[in-house]
Amino acid sequence: MTSAIFDRIETLPLLSRTPLEWAREALAEPMELLIDHAFLERKAANNALELLTKWPGDWTPGWVETMAGVARDEAAHLALVTRMVVRRGGRLDRVHKNPYANALRLLVRKGQVWEALDRLFVSALIEARSCERFAVLARAAEDEELSRLYGGLFASELGHYKVFLKMARKVAKKTAVDERWSEMLAAEARILDEQPPGPRIHSGVRSRRRETEPVLT
Repeated sequence: MTSAIFDRIETLPLLSRTPLEWAREALAEPMELLIDHAFLERKAANNALELLTKWPGDWTPGWVETMAGVARDEAAHLALVTRMVVRRGGRLDRVHKNPYANALRLLVRKGQVWEALDRLFVSALIEARSCERFAVLARAAEDEELSRLYGGLFASELGHYKVFLKMARKVAKKTAVDERWSEMLAAEARILDEQPPGPRIHSGVRSRRRETEPVLT
């Protein structure tokens, strides 16, 4: 199953790829990774619910149904991950930060149409990167339960990424969509590269940082 998933991530337009070394390092602290994942699903559900009544213009056909469906899926994922956290003896923190997602949200322009477009793009980028990271985690995990978890969530994240892009094409002209999407893809790769390493779904790559850091003598 994981090899088939790995083939499908090649279709994602992301401008950087996550090596297996990142997954092995992140999986060294599985509980911290699961807790981070749970908060990721919670934020994804909240984001869809926030977007539910923020359609651009007077009305966008399919908007409410789409956001309600995404929120339902993400809430189900949250329940799945939190059950695993509790079963393994962990618990969620009261506060959790995601500098990667926060940096992406700073790219959102103000103004009804542009704000909606950029929020859809940010949502699509987070789903696409999560999708790619889940594929890498599913392949690298020696823990069969974790491998099944990440492999099982891959298809849903891929579907959400496509849905957000589809809605983006409904709210703006094709030229504006294509130009802004290219800008956002470049920004996402840069933002991810700036993240510190650690047991988080959207953390940076430690080995890549070591290669670029100067050698002290």
